[in-house]
Amino acid sequence: MLFDLDDTLFAHRGAVARAIVVHMDAVGFSSPDHARDVALWHDLEERHYHSYLAGTLDFQGQRRARARDFAAAHGVVLAEAAAGAWFDDYFEHYRAAWVLHDDALEALASLRAARDDIRIGVITNGDPVFQQSKLDAVGLTGLVDGIVASGSLGITKPDPRIFEHACRHLGVATNDAAYVGDRLRTDAIGAAAAGMTGVWLNRTGVVPEPTDAAEARDRGVLEITGLDELLGALEG
Repeated sequence: MLFDLDDTLFAHRGAVARAIVVHMDAVGFSSPDHARDVALWHDLEERHYHSYLAGTLDFQGQRRARARDFAAAHGVVLAEAAAGAWFDDYFEHYRAAWVLHDDALEALASLRAARDDIRIGVITNGDPVFQQSKLDAVGLTGLVDGIVASGSLGITKPDPRIFEHACRHLGVATNDAAYVGDRLRTDAIGAAAAGMTGVWLNRTGVVPEPTDAAEARDRGVLEITGLDELLGALEG
């Protein structure tokens, strides 16, 4: 059983939302609409992090780009070094907000109880050192049997090779493995295309694009709204 990390086990979006609001107050960014600010920060993260995954920005470069664009939207111009420092200060607030989703530990325990021979791992798109630091901070490192990060392979989800590599790393065949993540195409469809059972964790009731929904049906992707439903969905 393999998992995505951010917004599957680890409550990334919640930590981001809390951190950017606290950081705005710390740097004196006044705003009448923090919900809009949080949405903008999430959008910039999505845009620039995908630039990092595509290789057009390095890891630090995508961080500075996010800070520059966010500051510019609030009338502040940040030079390269200042953007890096701005992000570093934000990151301390983000780190302070790191927590697991409430259903994560119970889901892992239920899987272990159901099968004593189960292997549990993590596949994540990102920098391996950074992602490992999250597992360490929230106490996941000792609860999983392995982690595969795209930054160490040069392959990102939904490329089937990253799922195949993770299964080899854990010593299981893809058709004996399942993968759960919060992104339908990147996680669940990607895993199913690699021969695994793909599970889409749709916590917020997202309505997928018709083409994604059709492919998910064709590939037998399972949909759950919380990790407490995972074991029952797999057994079913």
